[in-house]
Order: sequence, then structure tokens, then C-alpha cells
Amino acid sequence: MKHLLFSLNVLVLVVATFLSPDANAQESYNLMRGIELAENEQYDEALTYLQKEVANNSENGEAYMHMGLIYEEQDEFGSALSAYNKAVKYLSSKSKLRSEALLYRAKLYHELDYDDKALADFAQLIKEDPEYYDAYNERALLYSMREQYDLSDADYRKMIELDDGNIKGYLGLGKNANAQDKYQEAKKQFDIVIKLSPQYLHAYSYRAESYKGLKQYAEAADDIVKALSFDYDDYTSDLMYELVDSAYEEMTSKLRAQKLREPNEEIWPYCLANCDFYIEKYATAAELYKEALAIDVDDFTAYYIARCYDEMGLYGEATKYCELAIRLDSTYYKYPMLLGNIKYHAGQETKAIKIFDAVIAEKQSYYYAYYLRGWIKDNIGDIDGAMEDYSTAIDLYPEYAYYYFVRGNLWKLKGEHEKATKDFETVIRLDSIPEEANCSYFAYYYIGEREKAIEVLNATLENGEKGDYYDAACLYSIMGEKDKAIEYLRQSLEMGWNKFNHIRRDRDLDNIRDSEKFKALLNEYDKTDYKQTEEHTDTTAVTIKTTEVPFTREYSDTYTVKCTINGLPLTFCFDTGCSDVLISKCEADFMMKNGYLKHTDIVGYDYYSIASGDIVAGKKIILRNVNFAGINLSNVRASVIDNQKASLLLGQSVLSRLGKIEIDNERAVIKITYEENATDSEL
Repeated sequence: MKHLLFSLNVLVLVVATFLSPDANAQESYNLMRGIELAENEQYDEALTYLQKEVANNSENGEAYMHMGLIYEEQDEFGSALSAYNKAVKYLSSKSKLRSEALLYRAKLYHELDYDDKALADFAQLIKEDPEYYDAYNERALLYSMREQYDLSDADYRKMIELDDGNIKGYLGLGKNANAQDKYQEAKKQFDIVIKLSPQYLHAYSYRAESYKGLKQYAEAADDIVKALSFDYDDYTSDLMYELVDSAYEEMTSKLRAQKLREPNEEIWPYCLANCDFYIEKYATAAELYKEALAIDVDDFTAYYIARCYDEMGLYGEATKYCELAIRLDSTYYKYPMLLGNIKYHAGQETKAIKIFDAVIAEKQSYYYAYYLRGWIKDNIGDIDGAMEDYSTAIDLYPEYAYYYFVRGNLWKLKGEHEKATKDFETVIRLDSIPEEANCSYFAYYYIGEREKAIEVLNATLENGEKGDYYDAACLYSIMGEKDKAIEYLRQSLEMGWNKFNHIRRDRDLDNIRDSEKFKALLNEYDKTDYKQTEEHTDTTAVTIKTTEVPFTREYSDTYTVKCTINGLPLTFCFDTGCSDVLISKCEADFMMKNGYLKHTDIVGYDYYSIASGDIVAGKKIILRNVNFAGINLSNVRASVIDNQKASLLLGQSVLSRLGKIEIDNERAVIKITYEENATDSEL
């Protein structure tokens, strides 16, 4: 009887299959279409198809797997976890997809701080698929985060056993050794990584950390420079700053040598400038940043020049370069934020408030803009306006102690002592580490704990920061200890504290403001010429110019234009999607033979994606002069493609420096609106 029922079930299945071929085809289509849409990042549509698939086939583990990935991408972690659970349930233990489902679920468990469940999934995965390389890698990372280095190392060694040509295992062992201060052991692992993959930049960064731990600073600096020659990334730059703390001369001497070897690379003066900016040598840093800017006009470099001049109290120059940064990238909110600060430091409070008004209009949830606008209103006596802005900043970012402190000050000023005390108590709760405190010492004093206030202040003064000494002057002024306040103010000024516009307004200094010693200090240190600053700022107003360049339409979406390179007239395709100027080998050979290019113009090699989608290698060169539309640009990035017939492309290394570009198809002209002092000749 059982055999008969089995035969009948098979017959029913076969009949159903042949009678309803479209049903199964539709299920397969839903799955494939969902995956295709997910790959194109059309997640909502992809989910629609995948949900149809599981509605028709509730045990399709592959569909659940892809749903989990989409939900996780959309930060819907609960839905993602449910989908992964079903994927693990329905996928066969012999399926590679089940291994992936276990891996992704384990990683999600870790993100949700369910590390025990994550480790259980890793164990199950490795049991079912003992040669799954990525499982060991992810579990090793988790063990490392938990500082279970022996377990982590065991997994990394297993990875090496599975594939001794893959660098991940050696890299993990080295990073674990660095974390345990076993620098010699770490270095050996990174030596292996570099032998296996000499182009892997982070191997040099990690080895530099080992050398730094061994106090072999010259070797550490060499590795940092090597890593930077591949790419400028946060990890390497942070390590560079750490080395500046320990060995400024070793680090900067290596950078200066590299600057001499590659004079057309902006990264070397830029990195040298960063080192000097880090140790507050702002004048030297500004000049180095300007060297980098002359090689490659970049908004971030202009921004840092502005910061240098702001720190030096040269507000006219700071304004000029900050406005340049804004012209080069009008979308990055930090640039107008800096400009607002510069205007405030220069005593132009009304202009500063208008700038912050504009920032807030564009970025309504940016808490720091409300705080800064409130700070300026506070210091010019608009207490209600400041209170409103401080409260908005707190609503948007309730974890930051300083916002409660400045609002508490205003409640105190208005006689609302209960509300002030509540804010000060919040400050103490949030700003609770004495060595890192930035305002809790004031809060302690205001709630009546004077000795605790002094204790916390003294802990912060051990950091030796000029801002902490200024705060000490403010606190002792509030407490009525005028001589101590004057002495701490002197120390902060000697260390470079130069926010004189604020010093002249700061209510915290009211108890010493009328003293002759206070006036003498400001006369001695404040060299700011506020009248000259205002005039200088006015003279930096830009001249808006417009020019038109005729183009020839070659195809429906291709325009050719005339452009002169190092004095040689050429015809280029106008290509907004290309990062650099691209020149064929044919033109480059001609230019080299006839003196339009020099061997010293060749600065390296890079890889480019061309219109066909292929990745091609090219020589990286610097064009000393590009004249397009009557605008002269110097030191323009370009590349020579090793193809005799390649099109000449005029890309973003020129176009991004021109200004606003409009294409008038009816008149067959490209209209360029630019600001005269944004070109190289004005810098």
C-alpha cells in the first residue's frame, strides 16, 4: 500500500509539472528577476519579485538568502535575520549557499552584539564546510575584537594551511601581534605579506606600526611614504601623525626627500603640510599647502590653507582661500561653516550669522550649525536667540555635554537656577572622564563643588593644550581669583590662543576685563588689524566672467573642441565622464619629439576605464599649460594611453577647474562661467 501511494504521488507531481509548466517558469523568473534587480541596487523592486517567489515556493532558501541581503542593506536587521533563518533552514547542508547563509547570519549576529550566536554559527559552518576560507577569516576577526588572540591566531594559521599564497592569514597574525605589542613577530608576518603582494599598501602601513613600536622611526617613515605613494588613506595618515609625535624629523625628512624625487606630485607637499598643521606650525603648513594647490587645484587643500590663516589670525587670507574652497565645491557644508567661524573671529558677527542661516536652510538637521549660530548670538547679547539655537542643537544631538553647558549658562543668566542646575548635572554625567573633560569643571563649580572643579581642571591641564589654559583663565576669573586668571590667560596666549574677538566679549572674563594687566596682555598679543581685515576681505570679491567655445558634433553625444596643450593646438572630445585629460600615444610621441613634452613631465603610471569599459594602463603626466576657452591652467593631470588611435579626451582634470559649464546645442557652443581669481594665475 505504501508503494502504491508513493507511485501515485510521483504521478501527480509529474502530471502537475506537465500541466502547469508556466507556474514553475514563473517561480524561476521571479527569483532570477529579483536577483538581477538587487544586483542593480533596485532593492524595493527586487523584494517584490523575491516575495512572489516565496509566496509560490515557501521553501526556496535561495530567495530568502537574497531577501536577507537586501533587508540588511536597508538596515532592516530584524527582517534580515528572519530571512537568513529561513535560508539556513531550507538550504541543503551540502549547498554552498547554505554556507553563505550561515556566514551572513553570523556576521549579522555580531553586528547585533549577539557574539555567542555568531560563534555558534561559525562553528556549525566550519563543521559542515571545513575548507570554507572566509569562515575562518570572519571568526578570526571576531576573536581578535574580543582580544582572544590565541583563538584568532589559530584560525589565521588554518587559513594559511588552506591557502599559503593568500595574504589574509599572515596579515591577521601580524595585526594581532601588533595589538599585543609583539612588534618583532608582527614585522615578520608583514615581511611575508609584502613578498607575496608588494603592491598591497596596508602591509607597509601595518609594518610601519611595528617599526614604530620597535622605535625604528626611520624605517617606519620609509614604510609610511611607501604606503602613501600608493594611496592616501585615513589609517596611513593617522599613523603619519603618530610618528610626527614621536619622530617629527625622521617623518618629515622622508617626505621632503620624496617631494624632491616627485616634484609634480601634490601629495608630498600636502603631507608635509599636514605634519606641520598637526603640530600647529601654521605658517609653514600654509606655504606647503599652497605648493600642493599650485600642482593640483583642490577644494580640500584650499580649505586647510584657510584654516591655517584663521589660526594665525590672518582673516582676510583665510576668507580668500575658504571662498575658493566653496567655489570649487559648493556642496560641502564644512566650507561655509569655516567661513562663518572666520567672520566671527574677524569681528563680523552679522555676516557670520547670515552664513550659518544659509547652512541651516540647506542642512536643517545639522546640530553643530545651530550651536555655532547660537554661540555668536550668545556673545553679542541675543540671549533668547542663542537659547533657541542651543536647545535645537541639544534636541538633534543630546549626547554632547557642551551644548547643555552653554544653555545652562544662559538659564543661570536669566535667573532660572533650577533649569541651570539640571543642565549642569547633565554636563557632569556626559563629560565624566577628568583627563578628557572639556566643560565639566565649570559645571562642578556652578553646582557648588569648587574643589572638584579644580581637581578636574588640573587633570585636563596635564594635556598641555592652549584651549585648556584659556578655560582655566575663565574658571579662575569666575571664582574671583584674578591673579591666577591673568596668569593662565598669559600662558594660553603664549601658546598661541588668538581668538581675540571672543576674548574681548567672553562673559567669563568680566571679573578681570577692567584690570590693567588684562588690557596689557591684549595690547601685547593682539596684533589683529580689524580694519585691514575688513578691507582685505572686500578686495577678494571675485570677477565673474563668461566665455563661449564653439564645438563640432561628431555623433549624437560627442562634441569636439579646440584646446592648446603646452602651446600645441589640438582637437579634443569634450568628456565630462573622464577623470583626466587623455592623450593617445601618437600625439604624445609627436609632442615629445618636438619639445611640447619633456621627460620630466612623466610622473608615473595609472589605470583608466575607457568608453568600451576596458581598463587600460597609461603614463601619468603633468601638462605645464592648458589653454581652453582663453583660460590658462597650469600643472594639469593627464595620461597617455598606449593606443595609437585612441581619441583625445578633455576630462575633469581641466573641466572641474573652469567653473559652471553649459552646453547650448542650438548655437553649438559650450558656455563657461568662471570666477577670475579661481584660476591658477590668480593663486
